[in-house]
Amino acid sequence: MRILFLCNKSPWPPKEGGPIAMNMLIEGLLERGHQIKVLAVNSYKYNIDVNAIPPEYGRKTGIELFFLDIRVKLFPAMMTVFTGRSYHVERFISARFAERLSHVLKESEYDIVQLETIFMASYINTIRQNSNAKIVLRAHNIEHLIWERIARNCSNPLKKCYLGHLSRTLKKFERSVPSMVDGIAAITGKDADFFKSFTETPVVAVPFGINPADYSFSVRAVKDPTIFIIGAMNWIPNQEGVRWFLDNVWSDLFRHYPGLRFHIAGREMPAWMKNLQLPNVIVEGEVEDASAFYASNDIMIVPLFSGSGIRIKVIEAMAYGKTVVSTQIGAEGIDYTRGENLLPADLPCEFFEMISVCEDHPEILQKIGAQARNLIESRYNRAGIIMFLEAFYQQLTA
Repeated sequence: MRILFLCNKSPWPPKEGGPIAMNMLIEGLLERGHQIKVLAVNSYKYNIDVNAIPPEYGRKTGIELFFLDIRVKLFPAMMTVFTGRSYHVERFISARFAERLSHVLKESEYDIVQLETIFMASYINTIRQNSNAKIVLRAHNIEHLIWERIARNCSNPLKKCYLGHLSRTLKKFERSVPSMVDGIAAITGKDADFFKSFTETPVVAVPFGINPADYSFSVRAVKDPTIFIIGAMNWIPNQEGVRWFLDNVWSDLFRHYPGLRFHIAGREMPAWMKNLQLPNVIVEGEVEDASAFYASNDIMIVPLFSGSGIRIKVIEAMAYGKTVVSTQIGAEGIDYTRGENLLPADLPCEFFEMISVCEDHPEILQKIGAQARNLIESRYNRAGIIMFLEAFYQQLTA
């Protein structure tokens, strides 16, 4: 098959959740012999030097990056209060991008055009006008739910009101898209159920998967396990989670375990995080070698209270054999068993208890880490996921 990926950010380099998830499908489909073309948005938020993309990757994907200024601008943002349109979506609309897309579609015939996130759905009409390809929406999240949860957790009345407006307009758009596409590949079963509740468009759950051989399984036998978090720190839910953990859990933990170290890693860290000066809190910033970072740490915390979809970093941590302590929202979309391959915690006392168990009984880390790895190998193996997606494509194009 010939498949065109329209991406809201470059899938290369795969350094954060969205690009990692996109690249997983792209490389998996390439391995299966499909022809891939990638047209992606480049922006200040995830700015990629096209010359830094490996030549072989560029040759196989024909990747093109198209710069869009998606920075938040006050006047256009406020105007959507009166127009009722989603500002999240409006930022990705570009006549120049639509023109380039038209040329790409005229140059080659495609069987599938895959929209990576609903933010690319504004180009559906352009696709229909220039191609007979089936259009598949790859839903990485239920996008409006992220902002609904952020608004719910906001204490500033004015900000809360505007965030509510953002979530409502995004929800309206998100519910309009399924009727305009030929298929939906949601990243979790829960997300798939959301779409199935109001559309007759075919919907399947296609989770994120890994190639287990790419993740060296290691459980450190240590007396003093470390805790860590890693992720894109320009994502509001990650920032909120780190701040909540520091405010509500860390001081009690450190008082009880004065030798405990907490490592914070991720790209695009805000100034307040870079300038943290708390005892035994090590702010790493963006790490050069993520696998080495995982290997040198033990307990991953996921204190998320907003967000949607599936946490790619949780899948990766489990693949490396790490023990994950997560809120229910942080573990959404992962078919885990409580206490067997993931430790659930939502309240400060629960985070304290789960981490304490691991600190006092390091052998538990080895047991849970091994069971986490087994889960990923059996349920989140890329090879099987790609074959399932292929079958879905074939169903749509038959």
